[in-house]
Amino acid sequence: MRFTAGEIAAAVAGVVHGPDVAIDGVATDSRELTAGSLFVPIVAARDGHDFIADALAGGAIAYLTARAPGPGTAIVVDDTMRALTVLGRHARDRLPDHVVGVTGSVGKTSVKDLIAAVLAQHGRVGAAHKSFNNEIGVPVTLANSPHDAWACVIEMGARGIGHVAELCAIARPTVGVVTAVVAAHTEQFGSLDDVARAKAELVQSLPHDGTAVLNANDARVVAMAAHTTAHRVLTYGVEHGDVAACDVHLDDRLRASFVLRTPAGSTSVTLGVSGGHMAANAAGAAAVALALGLTLDHIAAGLAAARLSPQRMDVRALPSGALVIDDAYNANPTSVIAAMRALDALPGAGRRIAVLGVMAELGPDEANHHREIAVLAADLGIEIISVGAPLYEARRAFEDVESARTALGPLVAGDAVLVKGSRVAQLERLVELLLRDA
Repeated sequence: MRFTAGEIAAAVAGVVHGPDVAIDGVATDSRELTAGSLFVPIVAARDGHDFIADALAGGAIAYLTARAPGPGTAIVVDDTMRALTVLGRHARDRLPDHVVGVTGSVGKTSVKDLIAAVLAQHGRVGAAHKSFNNEIGVPVTLANSPHDAWACVIEMGARGIGHVAELCAIARPTVGVVTAVVAAHTEQFGSLDDVARAKAELVQSLPHDGTAVLNANDARVVAMAAHTTAHRVLTYGVEHGDVAACDVHLDDRLRASFVLRTPAGSTSVTLGVSGGHMAANAAGAAAVALALGLTLDHIAAGLAAARLSPQRMDVRALPSGALVIDDAYNANPTSVIAAMRALDALPGAGRRIAVLGVMAELGPDEANHHREIAVLAADLGIEIISVGAPLYEARRAFEDVESARTALGPLVAGDAVLVKGSRVAQLERLVELLLRDA
């Protein structure tokens, strides 16, 4: 989104020092900004003010600061984080009322990616980068939306009760999608009922003329229909819901084909992304598109063209013919089970191996959750190699990815390896090793 330094200063109650330059977009990481953007230094474990010089060298044209202004164009504010929040609200004021919020225990980023791909069939769309879904990511997403965007897709995470409501106060969504309520981050929430309360804040925030889009395959999510004043509720799922993916089939790269049944009619869909569980996510994206007036042709074309954020069900073929499923971005019991079933569904008579890192933030039930995955693996004939995750009680357990790579040995045609763990496991490094050694 395009601003001037003066416009931003007026919005956030700041003072401009230096030229009143034109600004295009916002960044909080000096390593990832684009030329012409505004750098916002966040004070957290590290003080972003220490990287202002790096940001300017990297192409930032202006910066917020709560310190004395330095060279270039500075916008002096009392608190940079508070100013970013206000800037997000200002950016939202400039967007049309086609803002989609997505929350849930699992699937948020994939559903966000699918929605953005479908809505892009109609016009330019703003969307969260990767999993930028917190109090920093939401205002940055709004401010980075194209100046002529007709819609914006916001991912909303939560660390506790009240967090989604705070994000909704910034983004003011008109369509709200809730993907699931499952055991993820339960160490922070306490119970699944508390998780449901937190996720329901999205549908509670919707305006009367808004639309709630709820997963028909999750009873706690369906129950949220009673907690919204939005005039329209659409459910979605596999074989169930107002918008349903029916008769799902997978190809040899786990890409789903199905009949999409909707109130507007039915159409055939072939996804451009892998994983049988993506059929439900696609139905959710289709429900959003229908709520915003897109046609079935738009929906089918967008879902076929969709690509997911990195490290999510990315099926890679090695030169040997072996397959690697890079699903290393994060892990909880539900997502690991889905990935294990995807691994089991791959064609070929070779080895099936899951290299798994810890599932973090599960609270007192963490041992049981890891044990359940180990039991499922045994039932499916999948060998687990664990990395820094002793709770799996795997026969081959290691503390580093290099040892796990050595343990995998040569991979040949017919073999398939799943790589998955919570962010703290950083198992994307194993995928890098596998691709480098190919």
